[in-house]
Amino acid sequence: MEESALGLVLIPLLAVLAPLLGRAIGPIMRVPVVVFELLLGILVGPAVFGWVHPNEFIGMFSEFGLAMLFFLAGSEIDFATIGRRPLARASLGWALSIVLGLGVGFLLVPGEGMIVIAIALSSTALGTLMPILRDAGELTTPFGRAVTVIGTVGEFLPLIAISIFLGVRSASVATVVLLLFVVLALLAVFAARRIPHGRLHAFVSATLHTSAQFGVRFLLLLIAALVALSLWLDLDILLGAFVAGTVWRIVISSADEEDAAQVDSKIEGIAFGFLVPIFFIYTGVTFDLDALLESPLATALVPVLLLAMLIIRGTAAQFSASDGMGMRDRSALAFLAATGLPIIVAVAAIGVDRDLIGSHIAAALIGAGMLSVLLYPLIGMTLRGDRAAVQARAGSESQGEL
Repeated sequence: MEESALGLVLIPLLAVLAPLLGRAIGPIMRVPVVVFELLLGILVGPAVFGWVHPNEFIGMFSEFGLAMLFFLAGSEIDFATIGRRPLARASLGWALSIVLGLGVGFLLVPGEGMIVIAIALSSTALGTLMPILRDAGELTTPFGRAVTVIGTVGEFLPLIAISIFLGVRSASVATVVLLLFVVLALLAVFAARRIPHGRLHAFVSATLHTSAQFGVRFLLLLIAALVALSLWLDLDILLGAFVAGTVWRIVISSADEEDAAQVDSKIEGIAFGFLVPIFFIYTGVTFDLDALLESPLATALVPVLLLAMLIIRGTAAQFSASDGMGMRDRSALAFLAATGLPIIVAVAAIGVDRDLIGSHIAAALIGAGMLSVLLYPLIGMTLRGDRAAVQARAGSESQGEL
């Protein structure tokens, strides 16, 4: 009981400390807050100080945090803006990622385990990248839209692959069940598009600043319903959370812009202020550092897998690069596309639970994912930032000439 109570205090403390550290180091280098959350979780976890240990209570909130991360990723996607061609090109790139990932997996763990490796190496952490792109003002730029479509495919298709190839059912039965989920999800999307939203939006607006908070409650119900549907069909809950985000974006798209922004702000507050930090900190707490350090193979695999992620996802990202992108922007796109962690954590856990991969391989995968979150967005946004600064200066000079 004392240990659980300590964890209940320490995890919120670390969630507060992480952005403070990010702000303190900001003048030197831009490091995503999730990096500090992961590192602090490792420090207080069994691997170092042992102040916080894995337990079911905190683990439940961590699962909610992961689901919220995928919900927010889904809610950022505007399929009307993205278009079919970019999605098709990104999907083709992902297919190449899977093929290359299977090759790497075959070298490491021939058999079903190579599917785990392939899915992990084919993923992109859209939920992790979205706050970085938003803070940099890149979400609405062509570069930001390219990252968004790469991340959309890099999170959604791995979830499909997990449901089909790593579920408890055979691949054929899993495919049928997945198609049933898709049909039900499409019905939800159709309903979201066709049902009049006038009264719903009016009630959301009327309760924005009251204790009723109908918009927030409706949204949490939507997430719970689609996650429950995923559980009922024995699919990954992240699939339901991701689809819930896309449905919510359709519902809110016709609402008053100010009201929509306020509801989004409240949900982001719940997610990034409460649940998502718990997921990243708890990932650090549960990280098996001993398995990584005690196995020379696992330690050596971390940089190999990190490089493999860059080569595999960076190559696939070029399918989504626009014709006008220069080498620096293409390189930045490659680094951001190679950023992966949430899917890696999920698929590595499944692989260990089903004895498809060893704990040392899982630790190497998660270690590479952590380093990708630490290094790749920093490198990618530095490359992109330098390019953006050049463009801004060029624009200022041209305006001055006019």
